[in-house]
Amino acid sequence: MKVKGRVFKYGSDVDTDVIIPARYLNTTSEKELASHCMEDIDPTFIRNVKAGDIIVAEDNFGCGSSREHAPIAIKASGVALVIANSFARIFYRNAINIGLPILECPEAVAAIKNGDTVSCDLGSGTVTDETTGKSFTAEPFPPFIQEIISDGGLIKHISKVKA
Repeated sequence: MKVKGRVFKYGSDVDTDVIIPARYLNTTSEKELASHCMEDIDPTFIRNVKAGDIIVAEDNFGCGSSREHAPIAIKASGVALVIANSFARIFYRNAINIGLPILECPEAVAAIKNGDTVSCDLGSGTVTDETTGKSFTAEPFPPFIQEIISDGGLIKHISKVKA
């Protein structure tokens, strides 16, 4: 799977409360969650994000509460990939469960700037900053996890396997 998009870059400790504020957790509508994604850290995010865009962040992305709403809001907003130095463990697993591609690649995070255009081959873990021409290699997920993500998450994957 390959993705290419514009980068929205954030710092460390971006928690689930700024990814999707708790005041919006009374809905299960993905569209509604997406409409409030990142609004407490970046009020312009939802107006500017386009399908295929990429979030790049520093350490401990997705820390805080264990709500699945956070990766759902990101994915539903159109973000195709999140690259970070590290992820909170519960966010990491929730992202896989809902089919949001994520990669840990500190070298890419250090080099990529907000607004850059980045492409990524998720199968190989190759991240290329199209703006600067620099490439980086992240450890890709093993094939069975890539399949879960490609299928749209764990529930859709299980449904497909059972069919």
